[in-house]
Parts: sequence; C-alpha cells; structure tokens
Amino acid sequence: MFLILIAIGWIYVALMMAVAEATSSVGSVLGAIITFVLYGVGPVLLLLYILGTPARKKLRKQREAEELAAWQAQQQASDTPDAGGQPAADAVAPVRKEP
Repeated sequence: MFLILIAIGWIYVALMMAVAEATSSVGSVLGAIITFVLYGVGPVLLLLYILGTPARKKLRKQREAEELAAWQAQQQASDTPDAGGQPAADAVAPVRKEP
C-alpha cells in the first residue's frame, strides 16, 4: 500500500512538471509529453516491475507445484494396464528364425 502511495505521488509530481513545461513560454507540448513519460511513467513502471518480482516468483512456483501434483496424479492413475484388464501387447513382433 505504501508503494502505491509513493507511485501516485511521483506521477503527480511528474504531471505537474509536464504541465509547467507545456504552459511555459519556451516549452512545448511535445516536451511536456516526453517529460511525463521519461520522468514519470517510465521510472514508476520500472520500480513496480522490480518490486513485483518476488510475487511473480511465488506465483510461478505455486503453479509449477500444482502442475507437478496433477502430473503425479495422472501417472498414478495410468499405472494400471488398461480398463479391460488385458496386458499390453508387445510393440514389436518377435523375429523368427528361418528354417
């Protein structure tokens, strides 16, 4: 929550810098847009991405654990030969000697 408050404050300051640039007699709207993107949006997005890394790692590990559990359950279910109770046939026919 504290991080969000800081990000909002930083965006507000960058927005005020952009407004000052746009309304200045020597400034331009293009300069204001560049100021807002490079001083405001860019650093905030980078900071949020870096600080969100532990949460993304935790979520990825949780998904991998769920996938592993599902795979293990599927492997245990497929340990039985088949539903009919018949053993599986050989994949390759045996080779006979010619007389």
